[in-house]
Amino acid sequence: MDPVRRAIDDLLSSDEARAEAAVSALAGLGSAALAALHSLLASPSDETRWWAVRAAAALHDEAVPGLLCAGLEDPSLEVRQAAALGLRTHPSPVAVPILTRHLADPDPLLCRLASDALAAIGEPAVPHLREALASGAPPAGALAARALALMKTPAAIPVLFEALDHESGLAQHWAERGLDDLGVGMVFFQP
Repeated sequence: MDPVRRAIDDLLSSDEARAEAAVSALAGLGSAALAALHSLLASPSDETRWWAVRAAAALHDEAVPGLLCAGLEDPSLEVRQAAALGLRTHPSPVAVPILTRHLADPDPLLCRLASDALAAIGEPAVPHLREALASGAPPAGALAARALALMKTPAAIPVLFEALDHESGLAQHWAERGLDDLGVGMVFFQP
């Protein structure tokens, strides 16, 4: 039997230990596994789509972010959460617009995972996070400031300064923390 087919059968076996072992096996197969995982995203089963996204996140291939972005559009919340988590380990500027939209999702976990993924992407996400911060939406603004603070890039400094005046106290907190972490506002003197 083809190793990809065997691993996919194990992935969908409903046995969690076999499925996790299949994730490792598929990661070892690399690009050969990607097409099979991509086809699983069309499955009517939420669980099948979730395992496809979970396995794709374990691969090391430049096409993985595209598959994970497709997972961010899935009707299942759990699949979207898994895709956002996967994008944290596969940061890609391609995902920035959709991740930014998920900062305002009704699910707080998905919002936080999207914020983490945007922080991992870094500087390419800064303009989108500036827009999310300016939108004034309570969870999106605070999570945008959080992502900016966690990415620790000098490109975020002007936006973090803007966030100091945000209506959300949480956004202000993250702005202060981000600026402190970047050393902005520190005064050095010789004793």
